[in-house]
This record gives sequence, structure tokens and C-alpha cells, in this order.
Amino acid sequence: MSIEIANESGVAVDEPSIVAAARFALDRMKVSRLAELSVLLVGLDEMADLHERYLDLPGPTDVMAFPMDELESARRPDAPDPGPTLLGDLVLCPRFARDQARKAGHSLMDELHLLTVHGVLHLLGYDHAEPAEEREMFTLQKRILADFKTERAAAQRRAAQRREDDKLLGAAGLVEAERAPDADNAE
Repeated sequence: MSIEIANESGVAVDEPSIVAAARFALDRMKVSRLAELSVLLVGLDEMADLHERYLDLPGPTDVMAFPMDELESARRPDAPDPGPTLLGDLVLCPRFARDQARKAGHSLMDELHLLTVHGVLHLLGYDHAEPAEEREMFTLQKRILADFKTERAAAQRRAAQRREDDKLLGAAGLVEAERAPDADNAE
């Protein structure tokens, strides 16, 4: 799965973490591994311009999703297997999201993960215009985010344990020098 990210927002964020959230959501939704997604982080002015131009609404917003109209356009009709599918573009506004995160009582990255999953679901055709649609989409979004956080925390614990094990084994001379972290690179 190809996920490209570009940060033009002027806000430093953990871009690989946003990609991980998008990849996790796409995997959970069983989207083909040949799919392609673009994520763009923009400033308030750029987001306000997009919001007005495409939705005819004033001011910036947190996330916008631009799905591709023809998902099968990248495949020849006689091709045996589907080719890469461009899902579309997600546009996130970290400055707008920062205020939302503060009001919600969580971190900017938690908010950006939420917005990424929300945007991916929009790209896949989910909406929240009607109460039933909103319940379905937000329940799915909440489940995906909870699973993402759980798996991410477990992976971080395993990585930390691996680092500690390597330090201990290296100090005891039980691992090769190139595997054991040296004092200059210790965290």
C-alpha cells in the first residue's frame, strides 16, 4: 500500500504516525494492498480556501477527503489482476486540529489520528449526514482508533523491551557488537 504524505502546514508532527494510522484503517477496512493514498497537511489559509472552493463553506476545517471518482481507472479491462487504485487525497489542518485536541483533552497526534481515520472512511464512502450514517461511521471510527492505539502501544512496549534486552546482552558481551547499541546511540 502506497501512502504519500507531505507536510506544508508549518507544524511539526509525527508524519510516520499519521501514515501508520491511515495504513491501519485501510488494512482494517480490507482495502487492497495495491491502493494508493495521498495525505497533505496544510495551514489555516490553505484549508479555508479548499473548504470554501469545494464545499462552499467559510473558514478552515479539520479534514477534507477528496475521493477519486473512478477507482478502476488505473486498470486495463483485460488485465488479470487489479492494478494500483488511487483512493484519493486527505487534507489535514494541524493548526485547526490543535484547538480541537485541546478542547477534547487529548494530544494533537491523537486528534490527527482520529482525523486520518475519519478521512479514510470518507474516502471509502462513509458519511455522517444522516443520524444512522453517523452512528455507523463513528462507531467504526471509534473501533478502528481503539485497536490502532492498542496495537501501537504494544509495539512500542516490544521495541522498548528489545532495546533494553540488547543493552543488557551487549553489556554482558553476549551479542555481536553491531547489534548491541553503543553508548553514543543509547536512548
